[in-house]
Amino acid sequence: MGEVKTGRQQRQEKAAQTRARMIDSAYRLFTQRGYPGTTMADIAAEAGVAVQTLYFTFRTKAELLQNVYERAVIGDADAPPELQPWYAAMIAAPELDEALRILIDAVADVLARTAPLDDYVKAASHDPEPARIRAHNERLRRESWTQFIGHLSTKAQLRPELTQQQATDILLMLMGPASYQTLVGEYGWTPEQWRTWCHQTTSTMLFTNYPA
Repeated sequence: MGEVKTGRQQRQEKAAQTRARMIDSAYRLFTQRGYPGTTMADIAAEAGVAVQTLYFTFRTKAELLQNVYERAVIGDADAPPELQPWYAAMIAAPELDEALRILIDAVADVLARTAPLDDYVKAASHDPEPARIRAHNERLRRESWTQFIGHLSTKAQLRPELTQQQATDILLMLMGPASYQTLVGEYGWTPEQWRTWCHQTTSTMLFTNYPA
């Protein structure tokens, strides 16, 4: 027999499902109408909840936006990237090629969700709240990429003319939301074409065992 859930467990599960539905609804509307063009009432209606429920859960639209960012990054894994299986596989990979492939596959999945959102939030940069949240998430992204460069540089030597910070800057540009949104979202590249381009470009620009 399966485990019988208590009333408290059932309520917690229902609350978690409602919360996820509100975040998913906010993501859809933010990427359709933009941040300024979406109200909390719009999101509540999309999620099928009362506006008061939305405010009780997230307090402000800016707080909801941050939760949308976090959800877009982790996807269905329900864990931060460093606790997901691909991260351990990247670290354990003996060769740069394999480590890069694992990293780029994971990043492409994340960017498919975050790049459209980032595009709309960037367009609302005149508003201090989304600008602050975007800047916060950019800082987190830089921290993650600094760690990635540290792991990758144990498998192949960085080009001598590059500092670790410069290598991080290049990765942030190559594998960032603007790159993905421009090539895939606007120019019609397939995600696989973007992955291949990232792999080739990163290898040749950053590491000594690849021809420039």
